Amino acid sequence: MSSRRFSPRGGRSPFIHPSRRRFLQYSLAALSGVALSNCQRTDPNSTADSPTSASPSPVASDEPLHIYTWADYRSDEVYERFTERTGIEVVADVYDGNEVMLAKLQAGGGDQYSIIYPSDYMVRQMIELELLTSIDSARVVGLENLIDRWQSPPYDPDNAHSIPVSWGTTGYIYNSDVIDPAPEDWDYIWDNRDALSRRMTLLDDVRETLGAVLKSLGYSYNTTNEAELQEAYEKLREIKPYVTSFESFGWEDRLIAGDLQLCMTYSIVGNALPVDHPNLQYIIPNSGSSVWTDTLAIPKTAPNIDAAYAWINFMMEPENSAFAVTQLRFATPNQLAFDELPNELKENDKLFPSESMLAKCEGITPVGDATELYDRLWTQLRSA
Repeated sequence: MSSRRFSPRGGRSPFIHPSRRRFLQYSLAALSGVALSNCQRTDPNSTADSPTSASPSPVASDEPLHIYTWADYRSDEVYERFTERTGIEVVADVYDGNEVMLAKLQAGGGDQYSIIYPSDYMVRQMIELELLTSIDSARVVGLENLIDRWQSPPYDPDNAHSIPVSWGTTGYIYNSDVIDPAPEDWDYIWDNRDALSRRMTLLDDVRETLGAVLKSLGYSYNTTNEAELQEAYEKLREIKPYVTSFESFGWEDRLIAGDLQLCMTYSIVGNALPVDHPNLQYIIPNSGSSVWTDTLAIPKTAPNIDAAYAWINFMMEPENSAFAVTQLRFATPNQLAFDELPNELKENDKLFPSESMLAKCEGITPVGDATELYDRLWTQLRSA
């Protein structure tokens, strides 16, 4: 997702288990840090004079803001600064999967949270389960600045229940010192399985990995057709003996060291690693990929609505969003933020894919009753 001189490269390396969630930790710190340094105490119902003006903050409150977020999003320094500026204490609990977060909320254990971070397909699922509060657009600054495709995304028309904060694609990152010419499509690993044997990883994510295979076969990431899913499963079984592991993160140091040659990854990692390791290159497969979006949402049981809207507005600041892109290499859904970026980033088609490429990509959406089939095939694959 990438931005402003809050450098993730100095001091502790961000590549210790740097899933896209870890990079979002840095974007959260950067976004909130800049926003907090500019914000003033104002009435929570006030509105900005312009799309780029500072977002409104709630008055001091005795009620804390409880956040339920990805494990690598939390930053105690940011929370302390938020408290200093607003008088509101931040308490963060973490999860490492959309489904974990959903299960907790369904079990009634999420009643204390005012902000959660569901991904696109999970937003749709939570809407259907009536777990999310409708967004009061009058209380959000800058919605009009969202790029068209995020003004009313398929997973949440009119952003009625969530606010997009970042997006990206899924593809391959590879070592160009040993792989030449570059991979062009998903089928590369099947065509070169012997050379890549035990030197590659795939995501530990049923919808992404099975979806990529479906795409390579000419089907939708979101198919519910049993025959198509079975065909994709058989193709995955064919490559499994050559795959080192199914890992969404934790493989980065081995790729840098040369122990791995190619990994399936999210674009936030794919675009960030080459900054310090130019021999590593990220590609979006020619047949198309997924386009994922991460959002901010307010549960129906949220106890501190004012603080939730303040947090959302911090994330909507164009200056902060542009800062995050520059530092962390994720794509912003904010048009004003995009406009502020240097040309080298605007024209980077691995960070901001062309319209022709995006036309071949899909967002991951809920598959209804077919979820059980996806899960069963994935379990069979992993246990075989």
